[in-house]
Amino acid sequence: MDLPVVVGTDGSEASLRAVDWAADEAALRGLPLRVVYASLWERYEGDALARDIGGPDREVTAGDLVAAAVRRAEHRQPDLKVTGDVLPEEPEYALVAEGRRAAALVLGTRGRGGIAEALLGSVSLAAAGHADCPVVVVRGSHDNQARRALRGRVVVGVGEGPGATDVVRFAAEEARRRGVPLDAVSAWKRPAHEASGHPLLTGDPARPHEERAVAALEAALAGVAEEVTVRRHTVEGHALRVLADASWEADLLVVGARRRPAHHGSRLGRVAHGVLHRSGCPVAVVPHS
Repeated sequence: MDLPVVVGTDGSEASLRAVDWAADEAALRGLPLRVVYASLWERYEGDALARDIGGPDREVTAGDLVAAAVRRAEHRQPDLKVTGDVLPEEPEYALVAEGRRAAALVLGTRGRGGIAEALLGSVSLAAAGHADCPVVVVRGSHDNQARRALRGRVVVGVGEGPGATDVVRFAAEEARRRGVPLDAVSAWKRPAHEASGHPLLTGDPARPHEERAVAALEAALAGVAEEVTVRRHTVEGHALRVLADASWEADLLVVGARRRPAHHGSRLGRVAHGVLHRSGCPVAVVPHS
């Protein structure tokens, strides 16, 4: 049986944008969509209810939230098989558990307007750091980023090591499904003690570091299907800044998170953690060895 795309909702506008994105993604993949709401409380206790669910004078149950999200997904993708469920558990634990039986887990940011909307909620951050499947956090809330091919490219951050291949493979499939190019980005920096003005250095001290980034890029892209148009970029600078900047011209930014079986904390590195807070488009966090 095909694993579904799972999307978490909490009744907020941000979570319903995630439902939109997840419905499109499930349709692209030919997979069912599962909508879940996780809470220890049967009644909705939040203060940021989406406008099309109800107002402050209406009592809303957890079932109401799920039903509204299911209707929204069905309206957006009429041929999509959509199911919904209420999970009487803490959201962080419930969503990580859902990720064990999902092709991908899709979540929104939390908050309304201004600074609140720019911040990533603790539930999304915890799921991205612990789930066993790719986790997509839907950012880019002010230009309907739930649409497909709005900007016309998928960006993937490529690091060193064998795990980069898994991350690139996921990103290449996302680009192929959308029919857009894949921009593979490898950032590099020269160590501070190798500044070009150092009197003991001759030639181009940056070249070995850039060449290593080029080699990592080529190794990770070796298995990408020929039908995917790949554009290679090696950029000097910190990976977080480079990828955050690239995200504003992308439909999806893909980064990796290393699996740490014996590690109980988040496995998100500084780059993945940072782009989840700063990206201008949805971010896919792909676990790898």
